[in-house]
Amino acid sequence: MVGKKLILDGERLTIEDIVSLVRDDSLMVEVPAETLKRVSRAHEFLKSESIKRVIYGVNTGFGPMVSRLIGKNQLVDLQYNLVRSHAMGLGEPISSAFSLVAMVVRLNTLLRGYSGVSKDLIKQIELFINHRLLPVIPEHGAVGTSGDLVQLAHIALALIGEGEVFYKGVRQDVAPILQKLELVPYKLQAKEGLSLINGTSVMAGITALLVDQAELALSVATRNGALAMEIVGAFKDSLDQDLQFIRPHPGQIKIAEVMRNLVQDSNLLRERKNFQLKHKLDDDVREIKESGQEVYSLRCIPQILGPIYEVIAQAKKTVEIEINSVTDNPIVSVERDDFIHGGNFHGDYIASAADCLKTAIIKLTILSERRLNFFLHDKINAIFPPFLNLKQPGLSLGLQGLQFVATSTTAQSQSLAYPHSLHSIPTNGDNQDVVSMGTDAALFMAKVIDNAFIVLAIELIALAQAVDCKNDSKKLSKAAILLYQSLRHHLPIIIEDRVLIRELPATVNWLKTDQNMNLFH
Repeated sequence: MVGKKLILDGERLTIEDIVSLVRDDSLMVEVPAETLKRVSRAHEFLKSESIKRVIYGVNTGFGPMVSRLIGKNQLVDLQYNLVRSHAMGLGEPISSAFSLVAMVVRLNTLLRGYSGVSKDLIKQIELFINHRLLPVIPEHGAVGTSGDLVQLAHIALALIGEGEVFYKGVRQDVAPILQKLELVPYKLQAKEGLSLINGTSVMAGITALLVDQAELALSVATRNGALAMEIVGAFKDSLDQDLQFIRPHPGQIKIAEVMRNLVQDSNLLRERKNFQLKHKLDDDVREIKESGQEVYSLRCIPQILGPIYEVIAQAKKTVEIEINSVTDNPIVSVERDDFIHGGNFHGDYIASAADCLKTAIIKLTILSERRLNFFLHDKINAIFPPFLNLKQPGLSLGLQGLQFVATSTTAQSQSLAYPHSLHSIPTNGDNQDVVSMGTDAALFMAKVIDNAFIVLAIELIALAQAVDCKNDSKKLSKAAILLYQSLRHHLPIIIEDRVLIRELPATVNWLKTDQNMNLFH
């Protein structure tokens, strides 16, 4: 990142860079001249060799039609036919942010200089990114081997002046927009259609954004957990450093450390030794009213969120390798004077990362929903009125309706838990006989993360209501007070039953976008 420019060279793109491009419309991408030279060398090599050698996708048909050799005068027609025949996606468009990051990742991989594209194609993609001309990409179509063929074909279609884009938030035909901006449709050259659509850029770009969102969701879950512990006066020893170090999983240690920092100045958490001094042992069995241990959703937070922290960290590593990799076929190797045919387009690395991340976020959602139930269920917590009702239980209903939303949202995510990468169905004349389903895996993950923020927001609303119910907010830690005040800024205390259909989306959106909430940057 240099000033307001993101320098792309094919090798150093990060998730942070991708997130910055989505958040800041004024951020432009730029390709160094030296990188363009590398791209041009591979392009010139491809041009000279395409009339001498049989090269898949350059002078042959595609997939099962590889045995058909293409005439020298038909090489460009072949590329147009490939793009138009594959831009067949159906369904609702994916997020325009996903479209933007897919273009950025595709551009970055082409800059490695192994795809044989021209510098003019690089410039066209750069212009689309910088003008925020975001191709309309339907949700249905990719199976994730040979990469995101269908979705990437819709990007390629826009580059050649066909199809639709989102421009300034409006969906419209690309051709008149290009004319208005004094841009011209790109004219494909040999292999360029294949280089544009053969790779994992859509699934990798989406997953890159979702890794960032997952990290933020984990931060909210950790903050909620710490606040919940304070509200119920939990014992400190579940966060004890020595307890974590004798089971030294990095994620568990990290979550406990972060939580200790959050609650370090709290006057509500209990010391185990005080409990032991208070309750002396007798010669017979007797019952005490004070519980000696909290339920798992309060006592085992580091052990539950720790694995999720590690899954996010691993997903980040996988994604950052992928977005700086060459993922098309064949590879143009000037150094070896050769064309290497293989399967770098196969999406299983991203599909597996997306599935693991999805499962982890579902577990986070379950934890949040169960803790919500604890606070709303007066027979379990034995502290608060039913459904944290601050008015007149029976006549007014408190947060009862919100619990239904959290329960149904969590259940929906649970139904999406099955690893989509295992839904391999052979296709393409059985040429693609084992597929990754990586793009759909990423899109399902996006839904699960959206659901997680809904449940986390409802839990936080309940926690703030519990703070108001106990009326001892002055004893909370500074971090807890700030969290409580931030929530109350978006959603005032609920005493009278009222309609929340406008306040709730705003609250969820705040949690999804407030990077100050992120504890793990």
